[in-house]
Amino acid sequence: VALEVVRRVFDEGAYADRAFRAAAAELAGRDRAFAMQLAYGTVQRVRPLDHAIETLGRRPLRKLDPPVRAALRLGAYQLAYTDVPAHAAADETVELVRAAGLERAVAFANAVLRRLSEGIDGVLARLHEETPAAAALKHSYPDWIAQAWWRELGPEGARALMRRQNEPAETAVRTPDGPKVVDRIPSEWLESGYAWPQSRGSQLAGAAVGARPGERVLDLCAAPGGKATQLAAAGAEVVAVEKHPGRARELEENAKRLGATGLTVLCADALDLRPELGEFDRALVDAPCSGLGVLNSRPDLRWRAQPLPELQLGLLRAAVERVRPGGTVTYAVCTIHTAENEDVATSLGLSLDDLGARWPDFRHPRRPECLLTLPHVHGTAGFFVARLRT
Repeated sequence: VALEVVRRVFDEGAYADRAFRAAAAELAGRDRAFAMQLAYGTVQRVRPLDHAIETLGRRPLRKLDPPVRAALRLGAYQLAYTDVPAHAAADETVELVRAAGLERAVAFANAVLRRLSEGIDGVLARLHEETPAAAALKHSYPDWIAQAWWRELGPEGARALMRRQNEPAETAVRTPDGPKVVDRIPSEWLESGYAWPQSRGSQLAGAAVGARPGERVLDLCAAPGGKATQLAAAGAEVVAVEKHPGRARELEENAKRLGATGLTVLCADALDLRPELGEFDRALVDAPCSGLGVLNSRPDLRWRAQPLPELQLGLLRAAVERVRPGGTVTYAVCTIHTAENEDVATSLGLSLDDLGARWPDFRHPRRPECLLTLPHVHGTAGFFVARLRT
């Protein structure tokens, strides 16, 4: 199962969570949890794993058959980052190569695994983190992400953020009694509508909208509905816009399960809404982004992340056009990246409400009227939030 996920992610561009659901459909319990740990961990840590395999295997990974490459990555991950005994990891990896019908590669895989079992800890221990490029290799990030964080947070902050986003994300829920961080979400909480899985950073973004009972609020990028239902729970009349029909249906189902009244789902393109839809008191633009604040929740996201400032600015303009004079537009993105954060929020020249005064613990270090949650500081997802006054 883990081999199939790793191979599909790197050779076919598949999403890790979807590939795992398809491959692990018949697994349950401990077997499923272990397969997920191996698959997701290997995807997340692939840069130092590849470095160790190439250093000790003495052959470029790109020249290997895809199943052999995926099997060696899985074996290296087990040796470096789990408690699986070395002989078991090596034997299992060789059997994966044999099962793929690549008998001619078995001897090579066996030799590489033997070298890895003896030397991978030393290879990884020699990696340093004194420059962005070195830290990116050591902690398994693309160079551009390390460079951006180095520039924006300084070397110490960048290193701390890289380390933290390789650790499991918090398990948090939104409830009528406020945010709760739990080890496990009780199924009855979800089934009854008492709780909704939502990081504390995401809940802060929803709260920053400032929705009040009776106000008309537009949520431009609403699925799966965490913030839209949060706004409805505050007593606002919410129009939740979602472009994709399947996700719009999911949003409606989630709103129903949570008992969210006063919420209307509109399946439409936020950049092409009908002209009469306007005069809202507030709007929320929870825009698509590079996702650099939630990398520990999606192991493959770091390898496919792309900044989207043009789209974000287009959505922000669309929201401003739909809000009455004197209203507010809250811009939120789950990324830590200046080009998608304050650069977008300030590009329209509108005044910003002082959110930092209301939530001083999350005050942005360079723009104190904005908010920035940082995983290595606040222990939750990374979110940027600004509230523009129209």
